Amino acid sequence: MSGEEQQDRLLRWVEQVTAFCVEEWGLPPITGRILGWLMICDPAEQSAGQIADAISASRASLTSNMRFLTAIGLVKKVRRPADRTSYYRIEDDAWQKVIQRKLDGLSAFGEIADEGLGIVGGEGHRAERIKAAHDSLTWLQNLAARHPLRR
Repeated sequence: MSGEEQQDRLLRWVEQVTAFCVEEWGLPPITGRILGWLMICDPAEQSAGQIADAISASRASLTSNMRFLTAIGLVKKVRRPADRTSYYRIEDDAWQKVIQRKLDGLSAFGEIADEGLGIVGGEGHRAERIKAAHDSLTWLQNLAARHPLRR
């Protein structure tokens, strides 16, 4: 396989990651592309210029998205001795963080469901709908507790 064919395969995979991030998480496409690229690039640490070139992004949109991804702890900014350039890499525990945030959000909704049950009482159609959400969330929390993420 030629270098160009390999690069095309890499970028198609990055676009699959992008589509997932857009459809499932509501992230902007550029954010999905950055995550996808940082997952598959070699070397693992890339400058903003390298990332922008690889995913055909403007430096301005890349910079704001890198700040966002760094702030939420999915991407790490690193420096090399005697090099003024900043490099970025996906955090080793990035996906654990994503999943934990989702679980935490579901736990928060579980508390809201509990409150709803208190408001409508334990019986009736309204309570059944709230219990369905509550039971699903409880099942997921129990599953996560039995099978913690490992690295």
